[in-house]
Amino acid sequence: HDWPRCCHDTESMISNRESESASSRSHYENRERQPGPRRHQPIYRSFGYAFQGIWECVRDERNIRIHLTMTALVIIGGIILRISLNEWIICLILFGLVISLELVNTAGESTVDLVTEEKRPLAKKAKDTAAGAVLVAAIFAAIIGLIIFIPKIVDFFR
Repeated sequence: HDWPRCCHDTESMISNRESESASSRSHYENRERQPGPRRHQPIYRSFGYAFQGIWECVRDERNIRIHLTMTALVIIGGIILRISLNEWIICLILFGLVISLELVNTAGESTVDLVTEEKRPLAKKAKDTAAGAVLVAAIFAAIIGLIIFIPKIVDFFR
């Protein structure tokens, strides 16, 4: 396999992790793994970590802010143009799809950056492919949005 060099070089991987500032480390890196059976955290903690991840993505990533802005505009347009229940359901599914893919894309990019800072063909492929998945979903969401909204806009101005 053509893995990044540091996947084979444990010392390099440890060095990369140690060079991260303590303030940028997540709760996962700061937790101690205890031997024996795994104990599950309370569900509210899991939700808290998930919301923290969403917030960090919104705070740090421009593209998810663009998707959220478009989501807000579609919601406002849907209210004004009184789209049907089925059209709302389609829009909600598309919102969830695009935003979820953007979160996964960010997680993938962060993971690649954690593993290697070198310019590697497989690292580039992983990042570009994940970004491409978001782009495909966003393009199809926009097309579906136009199919829903153009007739409503035309009727609105008649």
